[in-house]
Amino acid sequence: MIEKLLPQNEHNVERILRVGAGIGLLSLLVVGPVPGWGLAGLVGLVPLATGIFGSCPAYTLFGLSTRSAKVSQTEA
Repeated sequence: MIEKLLPQNEHNVERILRVGAGIGLLSLLVVGPVPGWGLAGLVGLVPLATGIFGSCPAYTLFGLSTRSAKVSQTEA
């Protein structure tokens, strides 16, 4: 059931980059260069969550995937 809602459609490298970007944006909540950037840092929750779960809703909507398809042993 959860696989239909959140299909794995991100490559592992992309997941790492998304988590890093999310943490970087969330850091603006603490050390923002200008007052008021703190709320903009909440945008970091989106790449952080998609990186953790490995599923991008936009990719699902458009039928995209950066995850490599695994070749089954019966086909190889």
